Amino acid sequence: MTVSSMTGFGRAEEAGNGFSWVWELRSVNGKGLDVRARLNGAERLEAPVRDAVSKTFKRGNIGVTLTVTRPGEDSSYRINRELLADLIGLAEEFHGTSQLDVGSIADLLNVRGVLEAVEHTEDDTSREARENKMLGTLDMAIAQLAENRDAEGVKLHEMMVGHIDRIDQTVVKAESCAGVRAEAIRARLQRQIGELMDAGQFDADRLHQEAALLATKVDVREEIDRLKAHIAAARSMMTKGGAIGRKLDFLCQEFNREANTLCSKANDIELTSCGMDLKVIIDQLREQVQNVE
Repeated sequence: MTVSSMTGFGRAEEAGNGFSWVWELRSVNGKGLDVRARLNGAERLEAPVRDAVSKTFKRGNIGVTLTVTRPGEDSSYRINRELLADLIGLAEEFHGTSQLDVGSIADLLNVRGVLEAVEHTEDDTSREARENKMLGTLDMAIAQLAENRDAEGVKLHEMMVGHIDRIDQTVVKAESCAGVRAEAIRARLQRQIGELMDAGQFDADRLHQEAALLATKVDVREEIDRLKAHIAAARSMMTKGGAIGRKLDFLCQEFNREANTLCSKANDIELTSCGMDLKVIIDQLREQVQNVE
């Protein structure tokens, strides 16, 4: 199982009962799941639309747009004959008695209320059947969006695995540096203690405390062990797949915390370089994680 991206597009269209409709879904990154629907007169479908989207997706800002038309429909009109008759009567009454031009029948038809567009009505049964069919088309658009997000997720998976591999390689290099460094620090402390003991000018207990404190400050083995544990956890999540974006984001924060501590403890160029490389790779990993569902 692979991860899914939060970015994608889905579209589906269909026709029936004298109507045609198009669903378009656009998805971008989001902290949670935010569904925004523009249904253009079919607002009664908002609840089932949200329900259908939430059953498939866990995260992302998803915009849903529905466009409904009646293609090839001839407009029809109804004449208000009573009003037209009154207007004709008035025209005949004033004909020849006024200098004003009373106009023709065509002019009278332009009078407001004489010629009215007839709106087509749809009974509840037909509308319900059409809306159910429209929701079936929505499922097709959702499936296409999911497919696109999964396809993008395959690319994300490959890039993130590459980043985790590089983190692993850098930690191994840091561990090698730390091992040599620990031996060198130990040898230097032993040499200095031996010199002080020969001189006889020191407090043995205080020296032991200071040596232990110094060893703790420069020892990075604990950070390296935690980094290894985080690498194992990241690989496990990537293998499991699914909606792991939030967990991976938190893990990146933990990666970064250990890398910062490693840099703060380092007092030689090689180990400092490893710490800085880790921070760069972790930042690249986290940038990709922001796209993961």
